[in-house]
Amino acid sequence: MLLVLLALWGGLIPFVGPYFDFGFGSSDAWVYSNAKLVLSVLPAIAVGLGGLMLMATANRPVAHFGGWLAAAGGLWFVVGNTLAALWNMGVGTPLGGEARQVAERLSFFEGLGAIMVLLAALALGRFLVVGVRESRRADLRRRAAEGRAADERVTDERAGGADDSEATAVPAQRKRGHFHLGRQKERHTTSRRG
Repeated sequence: MLLVLLALWGGLIPFVGPYFDFGFGSSDAWVYSNAKLVLSVLPAIAVGLGGLMLMATANRPVAHFGGWLAAAGGLWFVVGNTLAALWNMGVGTPLGGEARQVAERLSFFEGLGAIMVLLAALALGRFLVVGVRESRRADLRRRAAEGRAADERVTDERAGGADDSEATAVPAQRKRGHFHLGRQKERHTTSRRG
């Protein structure tokens, strides 16, 4: 949920920020540019889709993909503005004074992206580890499947003409060997005293 909200912030703030004199380049709201598309809108879409996938799925591979998609979008918020200078693209200079410029850079790009990467990494970590509940559920499902298979074998034996005494007989005990409950069985030997 937080990833989706942060994605909305990251995708919309370049367009609505100028209403509050909070932005980059032009102080006009809803001004589109390729730089805003590449540096804000596209990574916000990636983070938003990743966040929705994480929220909506119970399938681990889909959740992994959503987590990595959100992490990649967040990473682009962090490094995209720096790399955009290599192809002469940028969002312009921040509006306002020095402290405000730092706040704008952090809330538009680097800080926002770092929080997105953190949340995506937390979600990935959650889906990479099999929890106790999931392990117990899988164990219960396995036991239920084994029970059904045993019931089917008994039903097949009865239908195959076996008499009832065989079908209800107590199964043979396993051979335990020399060790039982962690102790070695004592061997009774007689010693000769002279």
